[in-house]
Amino acid sequence: MLAGVWLALAAGFLVAFLVLQWLPPPPPPSPSLSLAGLFHDLVRYGKTKGGCGQRPAWQQYFDVPKRWFCHFYVVAVIWNGILLLWLIQSLFFSWPFPVWLQDLLNMLGEASQDRNRGMYGSENVYAYKQEGGEALSAFLVCLFVWLNSCRRLWECLHISVFSTGVIHVVQYCFGLCYYVLVGLTVLNQVPSSVWAGRGDSPIVCWYHGLGLLMFVWASVHQQRCLVILANLRKNKSGEVVSLDHSIPFGDWFEMVSCPHYFAEVLIYVSMGVTFGFNNLTWWLVVTYVLFNQAVSAVLCHEFYLSSFKHYPKHRKAYIPFLF
Repeated sequence: MLAGVWLALAAGFLVAFLVLQWLPPPPPPSPSLSLAGLFHDLVRYGKTKGGCGQRPAWQQYFDVPKRWFCHFYVVAVIWNGILLLWLIQSLFFSWPFPVWLQDLLNMLGEASQDRNRGMYGSENVYAYKQEGGEALSAFLVCLFVWLNSCRRLWECLHISVFSTGVIHVVQYCFGLCYYVLVGLTVLNQVPSSVWAGRGDSPIVCWYHGLGLLMFVWASVHQQRCLVILANLRKNKSGEVVSLDHSIPFGDWFEMVSCPHYFAEVLIYVSMGVTFGFNNLTWWLVVTYVLFNQAVSAVLCHEFYLSSFKHYPKHRKAYIPFLF
């Protein structure tokens, strides 16, 4: 079930990405109801919302402040922290998951040893047939998700400088549900014996170390890029002096307009590596993140090109040297 959900989400954002290539935004002023206007109002947020043209007053009733992004990470820190705690108790103290959680995981899909195994066939060279390796992979990924949520919450509260930008209430509700679904997806990759508190001892594999290094590397660059964006609105003393948008320079901004989106994809790729490369469900999660961030990156790049006459022409939108 979870694989189907992530496949549907990935396909939906791929369609949205393709539609953006040929469906122009409504020309300003265009206060009337139109398919293009509804679509752009739904996918755009923050500084790219201006591309919707003149929006009807009724559409603005569905706006919520972009600074409410921090609510996503509050939910993520609390929910995924609880899941991580239950997983630690099960792995290291042989405590079973709550019955309702086991029932929910069973409803969402079969245990990890019964699926996702066939991506490379039965002669998989990785040690994924061992439950200990699978369990440690899920533990590390659950830890990565929680740590990433903690960092993003801290950045929202102490680094980012939000303007008066808005997001659609549908985007807001989706964001709240997203991190709940991610946490459940991670736990669903744990062998069912671990759910019951009877799992094997965790086994360390080489891809765990590689995934950890990739996670740290991508997280460091994402944090640097978010600091660069925030500093555009601050003086040397760290005081906010403007809410205007400026051209960012430094780190991966020298190559792409949205390096923080690219880093987000790399963070999820690092989790796929930690799962041992062969977890089909997680690669569908990565595919969703890839297309989701691509939609935002295209709109953001469009904003920079239209707002700054001397914007660096060599910069790609999203992926260095490619796109």
